[in-house]
This record gives sequence, C-alpha cells and structure tokens, in this order.
Amino acid sequence: MPTMASVLEDPTLERHFKGHKDAVTCTDFNPNRKQLASGSVDKSLMIWNLASKARAFRFVGHQDVVTGVQFSPSGNLVATSSKDRTVRLWTPSIKGESTVFKAHTAAVRSVAFSHDGHRLVTASDDKSVKVWGVHRQCFICSLSQHTNWVRCARFSPDGRLIASCGDDRTVRLWDTSTKHCINCFTDYGGSATFVDFNSSGTCIASSGADSSLKIWDLRTNKLIQHYQVHSAGINSFSFHPSNNYLISGSSDSTVKILDLLEGRLIYTLHGHKGAVITVAFSRTGDLFASGGADSQVLMWRTNFDTKSYQDVLQQHSRRSTPDPPPHVTDIHPRGPHLHHPQPTAIQISPAVADTQSSDPHVIELGQAFHSTTAAANSHHSNGLRPHHTGSSRGEGWMGDESAGRAGATAGSQAGAGGRGRGSREEEERAQTHPLEALSGHPSCLESTLQHIVQQLDILTQTVSVLEERLTLTEDKLKECLLHQSHILKEAQSSGGRRRTESEETDGSPVHST
Repeated sequence: MPTMASVLEDPTLERHFKGHKDAVTCTDFNPNRKQLASGSVDKSLMIWNLASKARAFRFVGHQDVVTGVQFSPSGNLVATSSKDRTVRLWTPSIKGESTVFKAHTAAVRSVAFSHDGHRLVTASDDKSVKVWGVHRQCFICSLSQHTNWVRCARFSPDGRLIASCGDDRTVRLWDTSTKHCINCFTDYGGSATFVDFNSSGTCIASSGADSSLKIWDLRTNKLIQHYQVHSAGINSFSFHPSNNYLISGSSDSTVKILDLLEGRLIYTLHGHKGAVITVAFSRTGDLFASGGADSQVLMWRTNFDTKSYQDVLQQHSRRSTPDPPPHVTDIHPRGPHLHHPQPTAIQISPAVADTQSSDPHVIELGQAFHSTTAAANSHHSNGLRPHHTGSSRGEGWMGDESAGRAGATAGSQAGAGGRGRGSREEEERAQTHPLEALSGHPSCLESTLQHIVQQLDILTQTVSVLEERLTLTEDKLKECLLHQSHILKEAQSSGGRRRTESEETDGSPVHST
C-alpha cells in the first residue's frame, strides 16, 4: 500500500467560490497569481481574489451568456466573449471600466490573447475565426473555411499558427501570415468542442462531444494519443505548463487528470453537481480551477507536480499494480494509440465546502449596456469604434438592476458592516489600486477548524479508496493463482492419460474371439 506521503501528493480542493447565479462557462488565472476570473450564463464576469477573506467583484455589461474569458499576458486586461456577439476588454480594477466592440454577426464562442498580448483571436457561430489588434480594437483578418459553428480558437505560443475547431467536426490549423488553412483533422464522431496548443507549441490537443480527446504532433501531422476516458462529451481541457499532464472537464460531472508521458488516466475528481464546463491550470501549474452547471468555481491545489517525474512514475507503479508497466514511448508512437479508461484511476470525492473562508463579499461593477445603445452602435463596420462603459457600484444581491442602482449607497454601507466614513475612504483609495489590494476580515478559528476537518475527510476517503484497490488487487492475484493451479492440474492429468493410452497401445496384444 502506498505511504501517506503519496496520498498528500494527490490533488486537493483548496477553495470554492460561490457568487454566480447560473452555470459557469469559462475560467482563467491571472498571471500575477493573485486572481481568478470566471464567466457565466448569468451574463457576468467575476474576478475572485485568491487571498483569504478578500472581496470578489462582479463586472456587468454583456447582454447574453459570457462564453470565454482570458487575462492578457501582463494581467492588466481581461477579455471576454459573449453570445451577444461582442467582445469586451475589461480593466480589472474597482473602476469597472470596459471597452466593447461588435466582433461577429453571431454568438462569439471563445476569445484568446496571443502570447505577446498584441492580438486577440475569436471564434463564432457565424462560422468564422477573426483576429483583432488589442490596443486599437481593430479588425485584422478573418479565417473562413469552417462550414458550421466554430467553438474555439487559440494562438500557438510563437503566434505563427492558429488552431480552431467546431461543429463541422474538424480541427483546422491556420498560418497567420498567409491566412491559409494548412491542415485539417477530421476524425471526430461529433462536434469538436475545444482546442489548444501545449506550452512548447509542438502539439495540439482537441476534445469532442463524442467524449474523445486527441493529441496531434504538428511536426509529423500525426495523431499520437487518443484518450476515451470520459462517459460524456468533453467541454474543456488544459495542459499543465510542464506538458506532462492534462486536465479535462466533462458533462459526466467529473474532472480527469491524464499523465501524458505515461499515457494514462491517473485521477478522477468528483466535486461538481452536473456538467463540468470549464477547467484551467494556473500559469505556474500549482493550482487549477473547474467550473460547471452547479454555478460553482472550485479551486484545486495540484500537488502531484511537486515531485520529479521519475518519483511520480515510482509512486504510480506502487499504487497501480494491476496496470501494465508505464509506456513512456507512447508520447511518440509509430501510429495512433488509443488509451482506454483505466479502472485503477484514483477517485477523489471531497465534500464540496469552502475550505478557507466563507463566501466572499461581492461588489458589483460596470453598467449593463442598454439594447438601444447597442442597436445604435451596431451600424459601425466590424465594430471598429469601441464604446467605453463607465462604472456603477452597487453591492449585495439585488433582484434587478434598477433596485441595485437605487440602493447602491445603502448597499455599500450595509456590505461594509456599518463602517461608514472609513469604508468610503477605503473605496476611494481603491479607485487607483488593483483589486487584490482590497481584503476583508481576518480568518477565524472556525474556518481553520473546518479546513482541518475537510482535509481529514479527504485523507480518510483516499485511504479507503486505496484499501479497496489493494483488496481488489489481492483478489485478482488469488484468482490468477487458482487459475494457474487449475491449468497445471489439467496439464498433469492429461499427461497421465496420454501415458496410460500409450502403454495400452504398445504393450497389450489384441485377442480375437
């Protein structure tokens, strides 16, 4: 049985964030390692501070579902895409300012920065992929060979390529200099839902509504790994910065962690009720987030990436004895290699509770963009003229926008616990400070005790799972030994019968009557 040390290297639930009023569709970590952004069916962008007891911020502006979110490489901008056909660029400060431009003629499904932060790529239900200049929000080019809705588009690390995928069941690779489609992969049994490059840019992975996940080597244009580990469609995935691991979120309510060098599933995480729609590693890989239909954002500590890869292999050889030996060469096999579900993946089912703090205090920022204004602005060609939206602060959970605006002052006083003048001074001070500067009450003893209890629960559950797996291994071993013993006895008895028959044939004369 593995030692307790290896149990502590399993991923653990660190925080949960409640604040969205509907399904969470997208997540991304700030490169500064202090914030996490999420978008939702509730039309809002939320920015969560990772510091304990810090406030959360809701940015209002989109008129429909927020489908994609990403921090710029510098962390000073957040881009969001929406079914309202627009892209917004937010400044993640308490001013709540955003720039909005009409990006497509139909719902925008994804938005992503280039790695130098100068360009954006968007994918849309209008069957096109578009590239934009960030600083002037200017249209650069359109890529239009998809024949159905485009679900996702991403830049390669060097910015020379774009990968896109969609409901036409294809994954396309584009050259950004020539604007040509240079490759098209068409092996999907359903919609291709998500695509991304690994951190070195040598491979792309794509997921499908048929629950498959495929990894292609761009140097050979060959499929090198094919995983079929989920029982429903995969909605999102994320490469670990080391390229050794990949996490995926599925409509089967689970998050799966794949070991790409060993070529198999190593963890299944249960925490969401309903579909997992988004997963994302932090830029350093020490944390990852998941969000889903239950309106929650869960933040996990990775843990399994803290050891050297050889130590990880040794650890898993101890805990997964029924499996075949690790086949490291599968990262570049001669042909496609299908990885089927492994029953020995470690199942982690934490009790979903906030392990560090109570639900964060939420501050509402931004102002809804009225339909009349949007209609008037839609005449601008390609959305080249950006529209700036000011801030409108109102705290608490208001039933409608008018009530929120009317009660902004009262809500601020109530939300601040009646601190009055001190609260107003703090708010004014924060106008020019980044969001992470705002923090609330210090942690209490109850929260610490709850954290300890939750960790003990997780350890108990993990030990129980490992004991069950050990018992299963022992049973299989006994069954194998009994089977071998039975075969040996049969071989011995058949050998004895053959010798008897031979003696009867050779040594006994036949008498006739």
